Amino acid sequence: MSYKRILLVVDLSEDSVAIGRKAQALAASLGAEVELLHVVEFMPVEPMGEALMPSVPLEEELLGRARTRLAALAEQLGLRGCACRVESGNVKSEIVRVARERHSDLIILGSRERHGLSILVNLTEDTVLHAAPCDVLAMRAAR
Repeated sequence: MSYKRILLVVDLSEDSVAIGRKAQALAASLGAEVELLHVVEFMPVEPMGEALMPSVPLEEELLGRARTRLAALAEQLGLRGCACRVESGNVKSEIVRVARERHSDLIILGSRERHGLSILVNLTEDTVLHAAPCDVLAMRAAR
C-alpha cells in the first residue's frame, strides 16, 4: 500500500521543523500530499473553570497566532499550497477526527523521549496510535 494523504501533526515547537523536513522528504518520495495540523488546547484560567477575563477574544488571538506560525512553517518546509489546519479542542481527539474527516492514509507526529514517571503517562502518540483510522508514524526530532 502506498500512502497518498499524509496528515502531519505539529506542535509548533523547535522540533516541528526537523520532523516536518523528514515528513516532507517521505511524502516527496511517495508522491503523497501533505496536510499540516496544529491543535490548540485551551485550559481554564482559574482552577474552578471560570475565566478571569473574556475568553473568546483571547482564544481567537491564540488561534490567529497559530495559523500564522503554521503558515510560516509550511513555507519554511517548502510546502507551499498545502492545506494548513488549526483546530481547537482535545489534541488527541482532534487529530483522530481530522484524520477520519480527511481520509488520511498516514498520520505523522513527533515523539519525545520519556524518563521516570512520564513513562506511565498516556501521551498523545500512544492515544492516537490506538484510536487512529490509519497508520501512525511517530518521528523523533533530530538531536
